[in-house]
Amino acid sequence: MSRWCRRLLLTGAFVVAGAGAGARTQEKPAEKPAPLETAVFAEVPSFEGPELSPNGKAIAAKIAVNGTQYFAIIPLDGGKARLVGLGESDLNWWQWVNDDWLVLGLGQLVPFQGDDIYVSRAVSVSATGTKINRLASREAAQDADDVIWTASDGTPRILMASQTSIYTSEAGFWPHVDEIDVSTGKRKSVLTGREGIWDWYADGSGAIRMGFGMSLDGRTRRIVYRPEGKGSFKTIDRARTHKETLTVPAMFLKEPGKAVMIADDEQGFSALYELDLETLERGKQLFATKGYDIGGLVRDESGFNYLGVYVNENKPGIRWTDPALDAMQKTVAEKIKGGEPRIVSLSRDRSAAIVHVGGANAPGAYFLYRAADDSMQFLKMNNGTIGLKRLHPVRTIRYKARDGLEIAAVLTLPFGKKTKLPLIVMPHGGPFARDTEEWDWWTQFLAERGYAVVQPNYRGSSGYGTPFTEKGAGQWGLAMQDDLNDAVSELAKLGIADPKRVCMVGASYGGYAAMRAAQRDGNLYRCAVAYAGVSDLNRMIKHDSNFLGAGARKDWLKMQAPDLKGVSPVHLAEGFSIPLLLVHGKKDRVVPPVHSRVMAQKLKAAGKDVLYIEQPEADHHFSRGEDRLEFLKALETFLAKHNPA
Repeated sequence: MSRWCRRLLLTGAFVVAGAGAGARTQEKPAEKPAPLETAVFAEVPSFEGPELSPNGKAIAAKIAVNGTQYFAIIPLDGGKARLVGLGESDLNWWQWVNDDWLVLGLGQLVPFQGDDIYVSRAVSVSATGTKINRLASREAAQDADDVIWTASDGTPRILMASQTSIYTSEAGFWPHVDEIDVSTGKRKSVLTGREGIWDWYADGSGAIRMGFGMSLDGRTRRIVYRPEGKGSFKTIDRARTHKETLTVPAMFLKEPGKAVMIADDEQGFSALYELDLETLERGKQLFATKGYDIGGLVRDESGFNYLGVYVNENKPGIRWTDPALDAMQKTVAEKIKGGEPRIVSLSRDRSAAIVHVGGANAPGAYFLYRAADDSMQFLKMNNGTIGLKRLHPVRTIRYKARDGLEIAAVLTLPFGKKTKLPLIVMPHGGPFARDTEEWDWWTQFLAERGYAVVQPNYRGSSGYGTPFTEKGAGQWGLAMQDDLNDAVSELAKLGIADPKRVCMVGASYGGYAAMRAAQRDGNLYRCAVAYAGVSDLNRMIKHDSNFLGAGARKDWLKMQAPDLKGVSPVHLAEGFSIPLLLVHGKKDRVVPPVHSRVMAQKLKAAGKDVLYIEQPEADHHFSRGEDRLEFLKALETFLAKHNPA
C-alpha cells in the first residue's frame, strides 16, 4: 500500500486513503466494540515532541520502545532510527542547531552535603547519533543548560549561560555566557556573570541585550538592558512586590530600539503589543484572543520576527500570522476533515511540516506534509492500539460557582451515555495551569469504564486573565475547593451526574485537592485518589528553601494559603471520612514522596481507610508504561470497590 495520502477523514475513525501501515479504513463501528483493555491506555506515547531538522531530512523526538521512552533521531529516507542512551538522566528539552547537530537539556539528582540537588547539563548530539559532546565546562555548577541563542546561518554555534559555583558568595554563582561550537565543544567567553543577574537574553543576531535580575530571596526584581551587543547595561525597570510587573520584551525586532511584548489589556487578559525600548512605552496591540490569555510566540528562523501566536482557548493551538503558513494550515485542514490537524514543526524553508492529526478524544497520529507535491506521508501513530479511532466525546462547559464566578470545565462523557452517570472530579495540577480539550489518557480510560469526568479550571488557574488567577489568592483548599464541588452540583442539576456516586481523582496539586476533599467534603464524595499529591504546605516551603528566590516563593505560597497548617491534609487526619488511595513515585523530583508516605502513616494511625502504593521507578510524569499500567489497575480496582460504574 502506498505511504502517501491525498485526503483524510475523521468520523468514528480516520479514513486515510492510501496511507501507510496502521491506518484504519472503517468509518464507524457496525456494533458497539468490547471495552478496551486497561493496558491500552497505559501505552507511553509512541512519538512525542517531534522536531524537523532545518533541511527537513530527519526528525528528533522521544519514541517509545517496549514501554520506555528514548530519544531518537529518525532519518526520513527510510533509514533506521538512531537511539541515544541517556542513562538515569531526565531529557528535559531538545532542539536542532543546524542540519548536523542537536542540543539536548538533561537533568539529574546528585548527592550534595547529605541532600540531593537537581543538576542540569546540555550536551550536543550529531544527527547520525554517533557523537555526543558535553557542552558544560568541567567547572559547571548546578545550572548549565540555558541556551539563549542558536545561530541561524547554518553554523553549529550557540550561546549558553551557566554557573560555575553553587555558593552565593562566589562570583561564579551568577551565570556567565559562552559561545560554543557544538560540533567540537570548544567555547569562548562572551559575557561574564553580573551579581544579581540570573537570566540573559539575546536578539536574533546573538547580541546579548537584556538580563533579568533578582535578589537572593527573590523579593525584588529588575531588568537591565543595552541597545546593542556591547557596552554597559542599565536598569530600565524594577519590581518590589508580587503584584508589580516588569516590562520584558518577548522578542527584539531588527529595527533599533523596537520590540514586542506580552502584557495585560484593560480587562487583564494577556495580548501582544509593540514596545519602544527607549521609552518603555507600549504601542498598539498586535494580537489578542478575546476572553483568554495568549501563550507566546512562534519565532521565525532569523529570531527577529514571529510567524504565529500560541493561543489558549478551549483548545490549544497556533494562530499563524504569517500568510504563507496560514495558507499551509488551511491546505492541510482541507485534506483532513474533522481531524483537527496542527502544524507542530517546520523545515527551514517551510517546504516540509510535521502535522499532528487527532483531538481530545483521539490520540491520533503524525504525518509529514510536503508542499512540493502537496502530499501527506504517514509517520507514526500516537497509540499503536487505538490508532486513528475516536473514543469518548469531550467538550467545554461553563457554570457559576456559589459566589457567581464563572468557571470553565472540560467534560468527558462515555460514548453514547449522557445521564445519571457516576462522576469523577479531576482537578489539574499547578495550580497555576489549566485543562483544555486535549487527549488525556486518564480521562479517556475512566470514560471507557463508564464514568463521566469533569476537569474544572477553578479560580487561580491560568489562561483566563490575571483577575481570575488572582481570585485564587488565599483560597487553596477553600474557595478553590468549593469551585470543584460546585461542578458536582451543576452536573447533577443538568441530569448528567448521579450526585450520590462521585469521587475525586487528581495529581500533584490535584492530589492535594483530592486529599482535601477526603478530609473536608466527605459528605459529597464516596472516595478520593491522589497521585503525587502535596499533603504538607509547610514541607513544600522547606523543600524550596534551598533554591534561589525561596523568600519570594514562601511569600507567594502564604498569599495562596495564609494558614498553611490549617489547609494541609497531613495535619487533619482525624477529619478524613472516605476511602483514600495514595500513589507516589519514589523518583518524583517535583513533589517528594514523603508527602504521601507521612499522610498514609497518619491516616493508618487514625484508623482511616487508606491504601498507599509507592512505585520504586516512577517519576512525577509517568514516563514508563509499566508505572502507568500499575496505577490504572489500582485506580480501576479502587473505584470498582468504592464507586462502581
